[in-house]
Amino acid sequence: QVQLVESGGGLVQPGGSLRLSCAASGNIGSINGVAWHRQAPGKQRESVAFITSGGRINYAESVKGRFTISRDNAKNTVDLQMNSLKPEDTAVYYCGIQSPYWYWGQGTQVTVSS
Repeated sequence: QVQLVESGGGLVQPGGSLRLSCAASGNIGSINGVAWHRQAPGKQRESVAFITSGGRINYAESVKGRFTISRDNAKNTVDLQMNSLKPEDTAVYYCGIQSPYWYWGQGTQVTVSS
């Protein structure tokens, strides 16, 4: 069994920054893809960013240039640096790893408000 725990969420003013971290533990084999998703109130869950097993990185158009996803294979961690945050970034953020199936954390709340 694989467990994922996200941290780093909270309340931040528009224009501010947050760094989300995700730690994976348990019966982890080799990790292929990693990803961050988010779900805002009343909206469908959406992909924010992911890194494929080959190292290709993809971002949602709405976060390009503001968010940066990174992974540390040795530590089994996945981070999401979020800069220039906007109120529309408010959501619960979930990290996921593919090993070989996709596993997801419980989520961490990010609220962008003045």
